[in-house]
Amino acid sequence: MNDDNVLKVGSNEMELVDFRLIKEENGKIYEGVYGVNVAKVREIIKLPNLTELPGTPEFIDGIFDLRGIVIPVINLAKWMNAKEPKDAKMQMRVIITEFNNILIGFAVHEARRIRRISWSDIESTSFTSSDTGAFNKTKITGVTKIENDEVLLILDLESIIEELGLYTPTTEVTTEIEQFSGTALVLDDSSTARRIVKEALQKMGFNVVEAQDGKEGLEKVQELINIFGDNITQELKIIVSDVEMPQMDGFHFASLVKNDPRVKDIPIVFNSSISDHFSDIRGKEAGGEVYLTKFNGAVFYEEISKAVKTKNNQNLMTV
Repeated sequence: MNDDNVLKVGSNEMELVDFRLIKEENGKIYEGVYGVNVAKVREIIKLPNLTELPGTPEFIDGIFDLRGIVIPVINLAKWMNAKEPKDAKMQMRVIITEFNNILIGFAVHEARRIRRISWSDIESTSFTSSDTGAFNKTKITGVTKIENDEVLLILDLESIIEELGLYTPTTEVTTEIEQFSGTALVLDDSSTARRIVKEALQKMGFNVVEAQDGKEGLEKVQELINIFGDNITQELKIIVSDVEMPQMDGFHFASLVKNDPRVKDIPIVFNSSISDHFSDIRGKEAGGEVYLTKFNGAVFYEEISKAVKTKNNQNLMTV
C-alpha cells in the first residue's frame, strides 16, 4: 500500500463512510448524504432477515445473529421520521458499528464510498426538533461540503444508543478519590461529555478549563502559558481530550502539544466513544498516556491519578 494512502496520526483528517438515505416528501424523492467515521465501522452487509422485537420503538427494525453476536438494527430513516419510498428496502445495507464497546447496526439505503476529509473542513453544528417535516428528529454533529455543492451531514449516532438506554456513563465510584491541585484542560465538542469529565476532575481537586475542539484547546494552552510562563508544567497537570472534534481532532491537537517544548511533558489522556483497537494504538502514537472509552468513573479516576503522579515523579527526578 502506498504510504500516501495511509491515514497518518496527527494529520487532522478522518475517513468517513458516505451513505445515503432516501425520503419521499410531497410526491418527490430526495437523497440525503450522510457520513460515519470509518473507525466506528466494523463492516457493511446486505440487509439480513430480521427478527422483530415487540414493544420496541418503531425505528428498531429487529435483531439478527452476526457470527454468534446478536445485533439490533436501527432504521435511520425511521429514526429521523422520514417517509421512505416503497421500494427503498430492496437496496438497503446495514452498517455494523462499534462505539462505547457496543455493537449496533444502522440500516441505510446505500453505502456509497469512503471519503477522506480534513477536520478543518467540518463545521460543528446541531439540529434540534423543530417544524422541519421529515427531519424533525435529525441530530447532526458536523457538516461539510462535497462535490457539486452537496452537503454531507455527520449523524450523532451515539445519541441513539443513549435514547435506547444501551449506554449510560458510569460516574459513581465506591473508593476514595485521590486529590490533586492545579489545572486540568478538557477538550470535547459535546457539552454533555465535557460536563461529565469536568465534574469528575473537579472531584479530584482540579481547576478545569474547557475547550470545544483542538483549535480552541491550543488557544487555551497558550492562554495558560501567558499566565503561568515557565511554571506552566507545574500548573497544568493533565489534558483530557476527545478524538472526534470539528476544526481540529484530538490526535492532531496532541501531536502539536507534544511538539511544543513548553508543554510537551504534560500528560494527555484520550477519552473517546471510538472503541476499536487501532484508535488505542493511534492515541499512543499521538503522544497520549492512555486511551479511555467513555465513560467509567473508576477507570477514569485511576488512570488520571496514575498519569499525574507519573508526571510529578518525573519532575522530582529532574530537580
